[in-house]
Amino acid sequence: MTAFDDLDLYLALPRVTTLALSPDGNRVVVAQAVPDDKKTRYVEALWEIDPTGEAPARRLTHGDKGESNPTFTATGDLLFTAARGEDDAPVALWRLPAAGGEAEQLATRKGGIATVHTAAAAPRTVVTAAVLGHSDSDDERIRDARKDRSVSAILHTGYPIRYWDHDLGPDQPHLLDVGADGALKDLTPGLRGALRDAELDVAADGSFAASTWTVPAPLASRRITLVRIDLHTGLRVPLVDDETGDVSHPAISPDGTRVAYLHESVGDPETPPRVTVRVLDVAAGTTSIEAPDWDRRPTSVAWLPDNAGLVVTADDRGRAPIFRLRLGDAAAEAVTSDDAAYTDVRVAPDGASLYALRASYAMPAHPVRIGMTGEDTGRVTALRAPSAPPELPGRLTEIDTTAADGTPLRGWLTLPYTASADTPVPLLLWVHGGPLSSWNTWSWRWNPWLLVARGYAVLLPDPALSTGYGDDFVRRGWGRWGAEPYTDLMTITDATVARPDIDADRTAVMGGSFGGYMANWIAGHTDRFRAIVTHASLWALDQFAPTTDVAWYWQREMTPEMAVDNSPHLYVARIVTPMLVIHGDKDYRVPIGEGLRLWYELLNESGLPAEDDGNTVHRFLYFPSENHWILTPQHAEVWYRTVEAFLSEHVLGRSMPLPEVLG
Repeated sequence: MTAFDDLDLYLALPRVTTLALSPDGNRVVVAQAVPDDKKTRYVEALWEIDPTGEAPARRLTHGDKGESNPTFTATGDLLFTAARGEDDAPVALWRLPAAGGEAEQLATRKGGIATVHTAAAAPRTVVTAAVLGHSDSDDERIRDARKDRSVSAILHTGYPIRYWDHDLGPDQPHLLDVGADGALKDLTPGLRGALRDAELDVAADGSFAASTWTVPAPLASRRITLVRIDLHTGLRVPLVDDETGDVSHPAISPDGTRVAYLHESVGDPETPPRVTVRVLDVAAGTTSIEAPDWDRRPTSVAWLPDNAGLVVTADDRGRAPIFRLRLGDAAAEAVTSDDAAYTDVRVAPDGASLYALRASYAMPAHPVRIGMTGEDTGRVTALRAPSAPPELPGRLTEIDTTAADGTPLRGWLTLPYTASADTPVPLLLWVHGGPLSSWNTWSWRWNPWLLVARGYAVLLPDPALSTGYGDDFVRRGWGRWGAEPYTDLMTITDATVARPDIDADRTAVMGGSFGGYMANWIAGHTDRFRAIVTHASLWALDQFAPTTDVAWYWQREMTPEMAVDNSPHLYVARIVTPMLVIHGDKDYRVPIGEGLRLWYELLNESGLPAEDDGNTVHRFLYFPSENHWILTPQHAEVWYRTVEAFLSEHVLGRSMPLPEVLG
């Protein structure tokens, strides 16, 4: 038996989330999350990993509430954030000295600390934190007044007012300098949201930071620019202010003279956004577009120590390799060639190796070292993680076919070991979200192996709009969600059910977010599936577009005409397949109104409506306290058990008990 055969064992599996490398390259630290004692949330602990891959991992922290944001100082101390002590203790900044000993609290404030950033070669630490009032000196007074008088009101003067799963304001993110004695100095007084979800890098000498900076744009929209923040005075100077696109992932060169970043162009109804690597010469003020003809969407960027090249990651045909990009070269060169996706890439100071987290559908994220010189280039060495990888309940293969217009299509297929021509298994088509995304890496939240352990084959395809196949592949589905994305899914499903080890008569569809949109679209356009599970799904596009948390982004593509042509709710009368609708009330990306309207119209207007006595084959699994994702262990268990019972009833023809906690 594997952990995937028992949901409790699966939910208890440790999961690595973050990797940090010391400035001298001699220490690697990862964060690993496990459920707490009550099994109602995941908590992280920090572990040191041997960079040679020989010694076992060593646990560094043991806080009941967990530790996050591992970050090394120039002298090798390990900083992290944690809430320790009383139940309402704020998240503080802690230091674990390089020389050893117990962790000590370095800085704290009532509003807590969000992120930590340090200089590689100087005693400089800055943090971001949510501040009420003009500056951090006002924060405690206003925070106490709101708490004492039970005030939760927020007065907004602009857009947006909420993001993913939380309300924005009244506090705003500021950048604070951390003194040697833990004193905090507000470097950005008077700020109103410009540092929200900021990505920033600190120069090696600690003199300045390059940070994304959100600014108002026409009407209810925002743009993301890049600024230089002097870390002595707080003086801000614009570096990149480009109305044609947004900035992300700034990385300062080791010598401090240049800043590399990713630039995402502003899309329109006909043209999807394009992501390019750019390098700014800070002194000259000039910007170069690196590898301008490279037909991939880079997702991260880091400098090589010689200041003459970069390492980047990008989706690529169901994988996400590491690439090396020499400045001025026409294209990036792949460093890794396995069936994996790489994140948290850190460059060793001598440039001889990289450290990263590697994951694939065969294995969850784990720390690795990648060679970068001579015959060692591209060689991946798995380091000794805190926990061994789980045994899988089946095998992984790849599906390839061709769309009607000649476009190659592919996807991953996970199969039980028992699947054969003699014992074909039912198929679950699982559609990814995004929509600019790809099934290319392990997901704890959307894990196909749990369904494989129940006897299903799970198809994970990349239809039109998926990343990793070039700009034209995205363009095929841009503004045409119900066209090529749908026909691609049906084409690759046809190719899969033609296999002798798949039972073509027992199939179902599942998807979340954009995948939920596609599940709804499929429900109104074919009756070939026995059941459909739609999670956090878009239903009425004219309703979704102005109510989602970042409406300006979606309306670049979602014109009124596009919404009419591609809205699933207009085809509700054609739905004759049992549907399980799932939605969280705190979902601000796809607001709960989408799920509520889908449920009402499904019972009133579909081809499979509720009966006169109110009975229905459809189900609505509602989570009042969850958001776009179902994050807590106890609710993830309810989610999976309810999905399994629904699929078993309609695909396998076997009833299963629902979780008792549902009453």
